[in-house]
Amino acid sequence: MNEKLIEAIKLLAKERGIDEEVLFGAIEEAIVAAFKREFSDARQNDNVFAEIDRETGEMYVYEVREVAEVVDNPKTQISLEEARAIDPELEEGDSIEMTIPVESLGRLAASAAKSAINQKLRMAEHTRIQDEFSGRIGELASGLVQRKDSKFVFVDIGRAEATLTRQEQVKDEKYDFNKRMRFLILKVEEHNGRPVIYVSRSHPHLVKKLFEQEVPEIASGIVEIVSVAREAGSRTKIAVVSHDENVDPLGACVGQRGARVQAIMDEIAPEKVDVIEWSSDPAEFISNALSPAKVVRVDTEVLTKPDGSKEMAARVVVPDHQYSLAIGRSGQNVRLAARLTGWKIDIKSESQFRELIQDELMSRFTVAEEETSEESTEASSDASNDSQPEA
Repeated sequence: MNEKLIEAIKLLAKERGIDEEVLFGAIEEAIVAAFKREFSDARQNDNVFAEIDRETGEMYVYEVREVAEVVDNPKTQISLEEARAIDPELEEGDSIEMTIPVESLGRLAASAAKSAINQKLRMAEHTRIQDEFSGRIGELASGLVQRKDSKFVFVDIGRAEATLTRQEQVKDEKYDFNKRMRFLILKVEEHNGRPVIYVSRSHPHLVKKLFEQEVPEIASGIVEIVSVAREAGSRTKIAVVSHDENVDPLGACVGQRGARVQAIMDEIAPEKVDVIEWSSDPAEFISNALSPAKVVRVDTEVLTKPDGSKEMAARVVVPDHQYSLAIGRSGQNVRLAARLTGWKIDIKSESQFRELIQDELMSRFTVAEEETSEESTEASSDASNDSQPEA
């Protein structure tokens, strides 16, 4: 070793954020292991250690021997006479560190240092990734698509590589090489001794985090995202509320001339985003959630199921010409509105509602008529019985 190599180790430690003493210690351990492999006699003494001069790069290998009056094992012991020739104050039972002269130490050191550095860098990198990204779960990461196969897309997110599984991909979204995208960090797991970062493009929280980045009022807490319902690649509905009466939550999220919401839709294109105003009144919230359809009436009811659980059901009436819009293509609009609000929504057009009311009235009239008829029959029967002479 030499001073240039020492400087290189120190620079590498600084760049990778590793304590340089960790690297030096690993190299010293690796040198001892290499020394014992190379010189079989050295294996008989476990008390062998290496030391690197941090300034000059000079390297030494030492073995520790026990001072003994009578030497039984020359590999681990040294006679009292020999020991006192080195240090007159040594006594029997003391230990002495002795330098081992090895001609090929330079070659061994270079090989061991290279191996140790590579291993320590891998371990340090794994630890850094685990620590850094475990603390960023649920946050966004910007990255470049590097490669893909039939199941996974691999993304460079800075100082680490992330994995986008097929389940977290968006149908028909293009993951072209070097394409920059933003991803939601889902989790960090260990596989084959290394951490793997999993990210998502389809999770509803991706849209939530994009709004937090794009809208200062959300980041500051003035506007709150209450709920998100998403069908990735197609449409998202997001419900917001303002905690400041002077701030319009819809205006804050949409931005001037729609700039803020458009920036988010550009990130997840061709997906569309509906920003909905949340309300503590369920009927109003449901009506807002069915936007862009106009709602005439909302009736809500909390039902108790046989198992004792509660079901929140809402019947919504819309104009006949708004019925298809309220339902949405393949039922998407009402489906997202139900997820957003937490209510089971049954949509009726005004004509369907009128027919339903008429049917209910007719049903009630029929029941009342039948009850009246039964009462009349019972009364006639009682009167007939009263008029019969006693025997």
